[in-house]
Amino acid sequence: MEKIDWYKLYNSETEAKQEMAINSTRKVRVSGRVICIIRTVSGFFAIDDACPHLGESLSKGTVNYLEEIVCPWHSYRFSLKDGEECEKRSKALHTHSIKIDVKGVFLGVNSEKGY
Repeated sequence: MEKIDWYKLYNSETEAKQEMAINSTRKVRVSGRVICIIRTVSGFFAIDDACPHLGESLSKGTVNYLEEIVCPWHSYRFSLKDGEECEKRSKALHTHSIKIDVKGVFLGVNSEKGY
């Protein structure tokens, strides 16, 4: 069974939306890992920040209309929903959970896997 550690990012969904514009990114460090938080029209997503191709920070990338993060170095595109690279040129990104409730916006990181 997975063990998820939850980290509070924002005190409310309203605060999160005020801090992050649509199609923006934010880099956070939790539990020794660097994670990219993304806001799109569909909501909030979380992925490992390093591109699996050559390691560039995806928080420096852009988000397209297909809800993919585009790496700033070589334009590899990764689905925010499942982490898959659109042309299968690279391994998939590890995705993380985002939970929004009355207590705030939280990032869920699996603490038992060696990612």
